[in-house]
Amino acid sequence: MRTYDGGAGDVDRRAIGSGDGSYRRPDERIARVIAEALGDAHNVLNVGAGTGSYETAAHAITAVEPSLAMRARRPARLATAIDAVAEDLPFSDGLFDASMTLFSVHQWSDVTAGLREMRRVTRGPVAVLTCDPARVRDFWLYEYAPDVLETEARRHPPLDLLTAALGGTVTVRPVPVPLDCTDGFNEAYYGRPEMLLDPAARQACSAWSFIDDAARQDFDTSLRRALGSGAWDEAFGHLRHRPSYEGSLVLLRALP
Repeated sequence: MRTYDGGAGDVDRRAIGSGDGSYRRPDERIARVIAEALGDAHNVLNVGAGTGSYETAAHAITAVEPSLAMRARRPARLATAIDAVAEDLPFSDGLFDASMTLFSVHQWSDVTAGLREMRRVTRGPVAVLTCDPARVRDFWLYEYAPDVLETEARRHPPLDLLTAALGGTVTVRPVPVPLDCTDGFNEAYYGRPEMLLDPAARQACSAWSFIDDAARQDFDTSLRRALGSGAWDEAFGHLRHRPSYEGSLVLLRALP
């Protein structure tokens, strides 16, 4: 079993940008959890902002994104993102009411430095949406694609490391994933296993890019066989009717 190695360093944030956006659309229920964490903040920093999928008009957003491809894919209605990295934010101390980073910390080269920078430039709450690596392997997908979830568990920093880097008072809130979740990370399909047979759905989740074609084919074959025989439903079919799933997705909220 692999453990966190001190920083992913395995994804070039200046180059990535592939994947079908139709599979990674913001989910309104996850958006509400993020909005609650930001509270009544007006001026909000979004680090590792990507295409800005959870940015709303309710906040004045300053976006930071090192990937040129991601910056180019931001809708025209959103603010242009600044080319910078979390570890070296070009802002003065305490400039923002709040800050957030969503599905991003596992791709930073130095997560401790990045979170300390976010804390430095933020007066109020810092919100971090991430996965708890201690729970990643609990998902049924581990039975069919263990290498994918081993990759996920290795890439995501442990919660105690995040808490220590943020400092202050930190709360950790599990984020339930709805059955019809529109944001297509792996656990979004907890009750819809057939979706993961679609290569485009898998491509939208970066962990699948770390296994080879043979492993992806083995997964496809084994899951199709389990669905066809009824073995998947015998073991996990109850998930098809569960309104939400509490897996590895968590939101950390840090106050100074």
